[in-house]
Amino acid sequence: QVQLVESGGGLVQPGGSLRLSCAASGTIASAEAMRWYRQAPGKERELVAAIWFSGTIHYENNAKGRFTLSGDNARHTVWLQMSSLKPEDTAVYYCNADVRELGRATLFEVWGQGTLVTVSS
Repeated sequence: QVQLVESGGGLVQPGGSLRLSCAASGTIASAEAMRWYRQAPGKERELVAAIWFSGTIHYENNAKGRFTLSGDNARHTVWLQMSSLKPEDTAVYYCNADVRELGRATLFEVWGQGTLVTVSS
C-alpha cells in the first residue's frame, strides 16, 4: 500500500510564505508524477501545480509567479514553496501522485489527506 503524507500547512499572514511537503511511503516502487491540488471552502478542488519526474513542471494561473514546485524522484517527495500568499489562497492543499507499487506494473493514483493553509491577518 502506498501513502502520501503532507506537512507544512498552517496560519500565515498575507504576503507571507509557507513550504508544503509531500512524501510517498509504503510499498512504492516509483512515481511518475506528483501534483498539488487545493480546495477552498465552498469551492471545487483545483489543480495548483504538477511535476513529472521526466522533467516537466506545470503551474496553474493561481500559482504562477508565486509558487515553486520541486521534487526528488529518488525520495518520492515534492515541495511546494508558496510566497506572497493571499487570503484567497486559503484552502486545504492535497497531494496527488501517479505511482507503481513494488512488484506490480500498474500505475495508479493516490491522494493524501490534505493540509490546511490559512492566510489571514
